Amino acid sequence: MAKRAIAVLSFSIALFTLAQQSSCSQPFKPISSHRAPRFPGRSSTSKLRHLYDSQLSKQVPRYGYETRYFEQHLDHFSFSKLPKFNQRYLISSEHWSGPGRLGPIFMYCGNEGDIEWFAANTGFMWEIAPSFGAMVVFPEHRYYGKSMPFGSKERAYKDATTLSYLTTEQALADYAELITHLKRNLSAEACPVVLFGGSYGGMLAAWMRLKYPHIAIGALASSAPILHFPDIVKPESFYNIVSNDFKRESTSCFNTIKASWDALTAEGEKKNGLKRLTRMFRLCGELKNTDDLAGWLDSAYSYLAMVDYPYPSDFLMPLPGYPIREVCRKIDGCPDGTSILERVFEGVSVYYNHTGEVDCFDLYDDPHGMSGWDWQACTEMVMPMTSNPDTSMFPEYDFDLSYYKEDCRTQFKVNPRPRWITTEFGGKDIMTTLKTFGSNIIFSNGMLDPWSGGSVTQNVSDSIVALNTQEGAHHIDLRAATAQDPDWLVEQRATEIKLIRKWLSDYHQARGATI
Repeated sequence: MAKRAIAVLSFSIALFTLAQQSSCSQPFKPISSHRAPRFPGRSSTSKLRHLYDSQLSKQVPRYGYETRYFEQHLDHFSFSKLPKFNQRYLISSEHWSGPGRLGPIFMYCGNEGDIEWFAANTGFMWEIAPSFGAMVVFPEHRYYGKSMPFGSKERAYKDATTLSYLTTEQALADYAELITHLKRNLSAEACPVVLFGGSYGGMLAAWMRLKYPHIAIGALASSAPILHFPDIVKPESFYNIVSNDFKRESTSCFNTIKASWDALTAEGEKKNGLKRLTRMFRLCGELKNTDDLAGWLDSAYSYLAMVDYPYPSDFLMPLPGYPIREVCRKIDGCPDGTSILERVFEGVSVYYNHTGEVDCFDLYDDPHGMSGWDWQACTEMVMPMTSNPDTSMFPEYDFDLSYYKEDCRTQFKVNPRPRWITTEFGGKDIMTTLKTFGSNIIFSNGMLDPWSGGSVTQNVSDSIVALNTQEGAHHIDLRAATAQDPDWLVEQRATEIKLIRKWLSDYHQARGATI
């Protein structure tokens, strides 16, 4: 049977897919879509998951933990009699120094996907836990992985009524309830909690520190675009950063991609053009329209910018180190006479088929997509994006809120609330808000990551700091250490460790205890 590659970014950060063509949260289809990209995630249902699971098992270190379940309230903010559900969490107390020594608890705020995948890709927490004598806890976000209300995904995702409990507010309350329960059962009420999270999980970590300061003493929020909401940051920042990542590698590569959109449209309008494009891009099925192929291409470019790591990785797809550099090498290295579209195909094959194992490409499947995010993007996680062809390699794209709302009403029969998140957690004049009401948050940003445009990139105070790395990509600091780590990444992690130690020292000092 032919192996297929699937498209991945039709949205977040989304921390967010082409698999869900009708979704309001789908990524970039800059030519005609009104949707935006999503955070990197992973599906548990893709028919091709085994291909990527095999890659994961070969390359990602395995960490020891127990898998447990905790009975959660469906609605933390109502006293109505509603069914409860089992929330999965992963826990390791192997290196925990225990309640007698006020051993810290490191908790990762689960993202929009299977928690085991995030645990496998957050090596930093596992690696530093022994030196801190820390317990490690990875709770799963409700409605993802195996943490399904109503007993099954089919029931949980049935309609707007059953999905109505999928909110950031409820997820944070889950984490607060779980950690409080664990501490009480372990006689560890005095043990300090430090939060970690990357992408959407980083947003949750920052928000939880602000909303539940009595539960967690600090948060490391990596690649957390908490400002990427209406009327706060420039909505074109995401596409501009993606474009600049390519342009810094090769101006000719940038220009080829920029010219490819018109070339794609023109080819599709010709007689039998869609059939020729199907063959040229080695698609598994007949191409229905050029928009679908455009979305597949810009999904690759956007995800490449997120994971432009300096070493080989398989976070989203098996990729070489500095993958954008390799894409541009392929595009620029084609022999004279190669068409623009043929060059582009050679380039994106680095993303979709670096291993060479794929025989054809399926535009309508996605091993990384998470349908729950579609609901979140249609309710509260409205993160507008635009594209300006004067500053980016993408076609002009304007965020149309009216179309967005119409799409959400069609999909879920709900109306988005674009400003609810910033009403609940803040965002406007964030510097003053954090300086006045916040403390002990690290906002770490890789400036190659397109989500950095919606993140906190300036120091707010002595205890709310931004650690920016010019060569960093999407939450690279949370990944496991490798022999290929550049000095700036080693230094960034050392700074994070130093800051976390200070939080813990201050906490112990306030309690009159010693570490």
